[in-house]
Formats: sequence, C-alpha cells, structure tokens
Amino acid sequence: AVFPDQVACAENLVGDIRIPDHPLVNETIRDCLHEAMDLDGLRTLIERIDCGDIRAVAIDTAEPSPLSHEILNANPYAYLDDAPLEERRARAVQMRRTLGPEAGEIGALDAAAIAEVASESWPVVRDPDELHDGLLTLIAVPPVVEWRSFFDALTASRRATTLTVGDTPFWVPAERLALARVLYPDATMAPDIHAIDRGPLPDRESAATEVLRGWLESTGPTTATEMATRLAMPRDLVEAALVRLESEGQILRGRFGSTGQTETGWCNRRLLARIHRLTIGRLRREIQPVTAAEFTRFLFRWQHLAPGTQLHGVEGTLHVLAQLQGYEISAAAWESDVLPRRIANYSPELLDRLCLAGEVMWGRLSPHPAFNIFESVDGSGAGQRSGRRVRPTRVAPVTIFLREDARWLLDLGQSRQEPSLFGSPLSHPAREVLEALTRLGASFMAELVRATRRLPSEIEDALWELAAAGIVTADGFENLRALVDPKRRRGEGRDRLRRPRHAAGRWALLSPQARIPDAVSTDSLPSPHALAAERADAFAKQLLLRWGVVFRDLLARETLAPPWRELLVSLRRMEARGEVRGGRFVEGFLGEQFARPDAVEALRATRRMDVPLGTLRVAAADPLNLVGITTPGPRVSALANQFVDVLPPQPAIA
Repeated sequence: AVFPDQVACAENLVGDIRIPDHPLVNETIRDCLHEAMDLDGLRTLIERIDCGDIRAVAIDTAEPSPLSHEILNANPYAYLDDAPLEERRARAVQMRRTLGPEAGEIGALDAAAIAEVASESWPVVRDPDELHDGLLTLIAVPPVVEWRSFFDALTASRRATTLTVGDTPFWVPAERLALARVLYPDATMAPDIHAIDRGPLPDRESAATEVLRGWLESTGPTTATEMATRLAMPRDLVEAALVRLESEGQILRGRFGSTGQTETGWCNRRLLARIHRLTIGRLRREIQPVTAAEFTRFLFRWQHLAPGTQLHGVEGTLHVLAQLQGYEISAAAWESDVLPRRIANYSPELLDRLCLAGEVMWGRLSPHPAFNIFESVDGSGAGQRSGRRVRPTRVAPVTIFLREDARWLLDLGQSRQEPSLFGSPLSHPAREVLEALTRLGASFMAELVRATRRLPSEIEDALWELAAAGIVTADGFENLRALVDPKRRRGEGRDRLRRPRHAAGRWALLSPQARIPDAVSTDSLPSPHALAAERADAFAKQLLLRWGVVFRDLLARETLAPPWRELLVSLRRMEARGEVRGGRFVEGFLGEQFARPDAVEALRATRRMDVPLGTLRVAAADPLNLVGITTPGPRVSALANQFVDVLPPQPAIA
C-alpha cells in the first residue's frame, strides 16, 4: 500500500541530486572521486573509447587478466565488512600466479605450504580398502613400499594388478585396467586379471587426461617433465592432456615453486587456493605491524643515524645523498647537522669531490612563494602576485641530488612554477645577474662582475638571492658555503687567509629552458599524462629508498612529492610486478602502506632487537624530525635552530 504523502515525497525527489555546498561534503566527494578513484581519468577513457581512439577487444583467457584485478579485489574499498583493504587485495590467487618470473620471493608460494597441502591431499592408506580407493583416483601408481602388504591383499583377491611399462611397474585397479591398457598398450600384466571397466574405451589422450586429473587432485604443483618421468608417458602426450584439463578449468598454470624454477608448473585449482591461503597467512604473520616507536628506531638504522650504522668515505657520502635527494633541507644544516650524523669522520672535501666529479649537484627545486600567482579579488581573472620578495637566508631550502636523476627532479619543480615570472620578485642586481647568466651561460664570479659592472659584494648578494629562489646553482658546494658563511663573506675568521672569500667554481642556471628544435615534431614528445606518470614512478622509488616503508603521512614534509593519488597508482603497479610489498607494516596510520622487501626484513630485525638506542635526538632540519607526524607531540618547524627528541629515552630490557 502506498499512501498519498509517500507519493508526494517521491515526486519531490525527481530530478538531479542536490549536493550540499559544505566543506566536509566537498572534501569527502573529492577524496572518494579523485583520491581513491580517478573519475577524470575514467571520463577521459570513456570519451576516447567513444571517439574511436581506443578499441575494446574481447578475448577469452584461461584466467582473469591483470586488468581485471582491481575489479576482482574491489579496489578501492567496496565491501561492507571491516577487513582491511590490503588484506582483501592479497586474497587473489590470480594475482600471485600472474606476477611472472620477476616477482621473486614475493610472488613465490611458500615451500612449506606446498609440502603441507601435498601431504594432506595424498591418499591416506591404512588397509587394503583405502589403498583400493586411492588406486581408483590415481589409476596408475608406482609401487610404494609402505603399501606393499595392502597391495598383496588386493592382488590375492584379483582387485588389482601390476602393469610393467619397460622397466617401470605400476599398480592398477581392475576397475581402471582397460583405461590403463589404452594408455600403456605395450605393457605386460602380472597377475593376469579381467578388466571390469564399463562404457566405451577412450582414446589415448583422453586416458592420459584422466590419469593426470587424478594425480593433480592428489599432489601439489608439478611440471610436465616431472609427470612424464613419474608416469612413463611421452612428454607431448602429457602436455596435450594438461592443456585439455586447463581448458576444462580443472588446473592452472604458473610458476608456483622456488624463484629459480624455469619450467611452467601446473596445479589443481582447489589445491592452489589452499596453498595460497597458507602462504598469505605466513606472510601476514611475518609482517605483523610494528609500533610507531619501533618504526622510528628502524628509520634511524635505515638512514644510518644509529650508532654503528654510519657510512664512510666518498662512496658512503654518495649513498646517503642518493637516499636523501629530493628532500629539501636548509642550506646551512646540510654540513652541520645532517651529513656528519650519517658519515663517519665527515669532511667537506667528500662532498666537493662528488660535485667536481659531476656525480651530484645542488639547488632549490621547490617554487619560492614569491613566484606564486593568486586570482584577483574582483574576479576579473587577472592574476596577482603574492607580494613577497626573495630574501636570501641561511635557512633557504636546498637539496643535493645525483646529476643522473636531475631530469625528473627538475621536472617536478618546474611543474609548479612559471619560468617567465622570474623578474619582479627579484632585486635589480639579481635580475642583471640572471640576464648575464642567460646570455653567457656558466660563468665565474669575475665574468659576472665584468658583465654587470657591479661590485663583487653586489654580485654575491644577487647570486645568494637567485640560489634561494631556486634559479641558479654552481659547479661545487664550496660556492654555497661561501654564501652561507657570514664571517667568510665579511672576510673575517681564522680561515680568511687560507680560503678565498669567493669560491672558484662557475655559476649557471639550475634548469635552463630547453627550446624544442623546429625539426622535431611535438607529436613525438611524451604526453603530459605520460610525463606525470613517469615522474610519479621515479618519486615513488625515491620515497621507498628514503623511508623503506611508505604511507601517506610520511609525505608531510616532502615538498616535491606528487599528489598521493598519483603515487598510489605507481606503488600499486610496483606491487603487482612484485617489486614491493603491500600490507600493514606500521600500526596507527590509515591508508595503504608499501615496503621494500629488504625493509621488511629490517623491520623484523628491529622488532626482535632488545638493545635500546637511548634518546633519539636529531636537528629540527633533519628528515627524521617526525615529531607530530609519526610520533606524538606538536610539530617542530624544520627552520627552528634546535634539536628535538624524536623519542624519549627507552628503558633497558631486563
């Protein structure tokens, strides 16, 4: 029965859904449609399919394709129960089977799980009747010493016999004797019994299919070579029977065993699901989430701050810089608070050697706030500057990075600023030096003095302003030291006679704008979407190298990080390829987490370690200043000239 007031209410609901204009509602919609899902990308895909740029092709496969894994595993979260998303994603047997040989240890099934399932599925024989039931399933069985007395009882009652193929004997039940004779036409039988098979005789390939069906239901993963050797069958006959079983959906192919397996394996679908569940259970037990305190202790060892983990020499310095590249730290803190904590017996010459050899370079990559453009208040559409000026200070953020990775790191910075805006936020000397560097290219200090006809002190201030704005860099790190050290700039201090006031290296634009030659077609260049995906892949790998374990909260001070939704796509793709693990590694943090395989082992070692590290103290500018991010307490600004206790002193374990 429908009442009139219900009809009136239903009529009022006709039309477009009205979404309330509320900050919480807008944020929820944005998180659901643009963070967890890519609605804009879906709309673009549908439009390209509609206009014919993308063609949809239907193909029948023996297993779900990798493109369907997102739907099969309900990714993003689309269930009503409370199971974690990463656990639900790990349940898919198909994903583990299609990882391929590059999956390594992550994609391989546990050997103990395979042995356990194979033992459970093998027939249990405690008397002649149970042996007879097993023979009906397996059809042809090589002699088993433990079952000999039971088989003698069966042969005495003429319920089974022995077929000898060449030099290999097989136990065969009377009910399957005719089928076995089709499979082994040249076999000899002893004792001679009558076959009691019913129905028409199959061909040899069908007989091989039935034998392999029974064996795969009673054993774990195997290969065609193993089955051909065990059952004395031609390999081509075994392969044909396996393909027939696969087409029926009874078995699945893949690499299920050790990482060194080269031949394709075969396994019964039901047994594979059991092996997979046991493997996932083992992996989950191994990756029990650690606490935030344990994760912080892990980071101190991962980034070489813990006692005994520091690196040495030029190679150690290069490794630390490769781990920290892309993370911007105040210029004065690099050699006072960051590198000496990670490099034993650190000296400035180590960094100078890497810079002068062309291994690393430095510069500010994030856009300076002075170059930000805001919409006009009157709604005219004209942009307005922030009104700020570039002020060179010792806390200007600078990163040191490998020259071979400069391209994608510079792309991340350029994607957030307009090069044509270099001008008004800068002082007149800085603009003249910028114009000279643009015209002359890399130049020494004396060349800039001649080109601008300004005093060396003015050129110094202009270069420091351009460096703080992220516009220029230099051949060596000594150039930056000369600008950061106030006593050296004033010609004071004990080193004024030993070290010159100005560094000898050349100055150059950090990222000169490359002009596309006229002969090069812009159609051959990568699309903006492809470039964004490439940058996200590179930065995701860098985050994994820096932190070992990556989740959204760790990006709080990553000034160059792409949006989390883009990184999430790259990390999921890396997990599907078996390069990283997905799961719950650190408790207390929401969202998906990803870890390098070696970081998982290091996390387990940290959890088992009984020796406390004492007070974990770092400079405020250090990347491990995670107070208020991963550990309790108010955040401490990275610009603060102080040290912070990341964790309080830990009591010794009795």
